[in-house]
Order: sequence, then structure tokens, then C-alpha cells
Amino acid sequence: MNPELAKVTALGVYLEDRRIGIINRLAGDRHLFAFEQDYVDDPNRPTLSLAYKGQAGGLVTAVRAVGRRLPPFFSNLLPEGPLRTYLAEKAGVKPEREFFLMAILGADLPGAVTVKPMDTGGLGHDDRPDDHQDEDQQQKGVLRFSLAGVQLKFSGVMETSGGLTIPAHGVGGSWIVKLPSMQFAAVPENEYVMLELARAVGIQVPAIRLVRVADIQGLPPDAARMGGQALAVERFDRAAGGRRIHMEDFAQVFGLFPDDKYGSRSYANIASVLWAETGDTGTYEFVRRLVFSVLIGNADMHLKNWSLLYPDGRTPVLSPAYDFVATLPYIPGDSLALTFGGSRSLNEITLDQVRRFAGAARLPMNPVWAIVRETAERTAEAWKALPCKNLLPAETRTVIERQIQRVISGTKTS
Repeated sequence: MNPELAKVTALGVYLEDRRIGIINRLAGDRHLFAFEQDYVDDPNRPTLSLAYKGQAGGLVTAVRAVGRRLPPFFSNLLPEGPLRTYLAEKAGVKPEREFFLMAILGADLPGAVTVKPMDTGGLGHDDRPDDHQDEDQQQKGVLRFSLAGVQLKFSGVMETSGGLTIPAHGVGGSWIVKLPSMQFAAVPENEYVMLELARAVGIQVPAIRLVRVADIQGLPPDAARMGGQALAVERFDRAAGGRRIHMEDFAQVFGLFPDDKYGSRSYANIASVLWAETGDTGTYEFVRRLVFSVLIGNADMHLKNWSLLYPDGRTPVLSPAYDFVATLPYIPGDSLALTFGGSRSLNEITLDQVRRFAGAARLPMNPVWAIVRETAERTAEAWKALPCKNLLPAETRTVIERQIQRVISGTKTS
């Protein structure tokens, strides 16, 4: 481990450039997060997470030390899987020792949170990476890989089931770039087409584009040589000039570690939170996206694939949709990440299933069922007229078409 890194015993947590708390490293490799008192006392404080909201609406300030890992909200800010493993190896620590990973990566996290070591001057990392982009790079439409200065060996961090997801700057803003999969064909094209289909259905999605892997600067040579196209998704947690917009995913909302993103909650649990926090606007849009996911055969909508944004710093709204990929063409017989009305099946959406879902979430049944029927019909019509579906291999298109028809037939007969 870097000797300077080993000296770090406290991390300052900043929200919108205001220090709101401290993560302390205690004896026995335990970690304790506590809010600053001025944040606790501020009635107009910005929201960090609904996980810290009490039943009466106040701030939950009770603290409990966590062994080895960081508290769930902060654990969810760090990369997962092979990328986390690789970064931990670079830092000379085990992947579960998240305190040290956060000390390295805390300058550019999802949302408006930044985390900085309090006793080493920040380990030399830049606090505002978006402020130092090359203007010529922006004008020429270049994307450049960036991750707190880390140099990746691409072969060491490739996902086996999908392409590596990396941050990039350029083309007028901040982007998430999803590289091609080494196992499955046309995954970036799949997600591009599904997001464009969602847009045609009326679902809010971010700006997207397909880019040649060879045109992304800063990738290691073995990545650039793989060829093909990558999907660039504009970050909706970054505004003009690099201003950060706070966000959290539903693993953070429920106070769960990333490992528990599958199965620990249901889609009705998400809907209940949205009903309480965003009213019918966010809740019915969530239902529309859930139905759309079933229609396209997207089984991987786990807790981290649903997020809240805080445009005013305090009040949550449902974020734009993301990670829409038709997984059925790759994994026949795949099932939903969470239960939907007591079922994980992608084969159909039944009236009884929706009634159970609405009952569990305490939603009125009639408008929910109307959204199911409307979304099914609009998706079928939009798919027929979608020109970019020809980017997909013929066999992938066939699976998606059959899935849409199977589900829509079920909604008509229910």
C-alpha cells in the first residue's frame, strides 16, 4: 500500500462543496460515519440519502461502526466487480477495504458527493476533474477515458458477461462509456436501440451515441485494438460547466450493500418509496419503465438500476432511465431481478400479478393497469417504426419481437 494512503484515518464527506460529515477509520479496521453538527441543525440542509430520513421526516443521526467496508451509502458509490478488484490491487489493499478505495476515488463519484482524505492533503488528486478538460478536445468531439488518473490494463478488468463501463470526458460534458462485451454480440448496440425505443415510447432517457472504440482517447492499446462500437451515455448527474447534481440509487435508499441489489427488495418496495416521495408522477413513470423492461426482455433491473435525482438538492425525482438492455437474446429463460407482483417471470404481465403489485405498494389499481396496457401498445407500435433496430443482429431482433408480442398478447387477454 502507498505509505501516504496508509496514514489516512479520516475522510471528509462533502455534499455540494459543503462538508456534511466525516468517515473515521477506527481500530480493528472499522469505519464510522457521523454528520457534522451544523448539517444536523440546518433545517434547509441538502439531502444526502433517504436512508437517513426518519419515519417522522427528521434526520437519522444514530451511528454504528461497520467492519472493513464503508457504510452502505458510501459502499454503493464505488465501482463493483473486476474494476473494483483491479483498483484494489493497484492500491495494494483487498477489495472489501473500501476506506482506502474511497480515499483514492472520492473526487469523482456519482451525484454531488465528494470524499477527501483529511490528513494527507488529498493524496494529490484533483477535486474538480470536469474543470480541466482540454477545450480543443471538446470541439473535435473526442472522448477521453478518466478515472482519477488510474491507468487500466484493459484485459484485467473486462466483465465476462458485458463490456466494461468507464467514465469519460469530452464532447461537451461528462459521459459513461460502455465498451463491447467479449462474450455477447452487439451489447452497446442493444442498449442504444432499447434506449431509443424507450424514448419513442415517451420514457425520459439521457443523450446517447455510439462511438468507435478506436476514437476514445486514453484507453490502453489492448482495448483500442478490440474494435467495434461503444455506447456513450451522457451523465445526468452532471450539468453545464460540470455542476454536480446529487443522486442515489435504490440500494442506497434501502441502506443495502451492492451485493444485495438482487432479491432483497421487490419492485413494490421501490414503488412505495416513489409514491411517498414523488407522488403519482414518479410512481407511474416507474411503472411504465418496469412494464417496458418486461416487454423488451430486460431482466437485469436490480436496485442499482433505479435512481433518484435531487435537482434542487432536497427533493427527489425519478432519474432518467438507464441500463435498458434486452437480456433474453443472451440468456434464454432469464427472469426478473426483483419480484413483480410475486412473480419474476418475463413471459407475461397478468391482471392478477398487477393487482398484487398495486396492493403491496398501496397504489390504485385502475391507473396502474391502464399504464400496463398503454405501455404495451405504444412499445409494439414504436418497435415497428424504429429505424435503428436494424443495428441489431437478426436473431436478436427476432427474440425481442417475439417477447413484445407475447407480453402484449397477455395484457389483451387479461
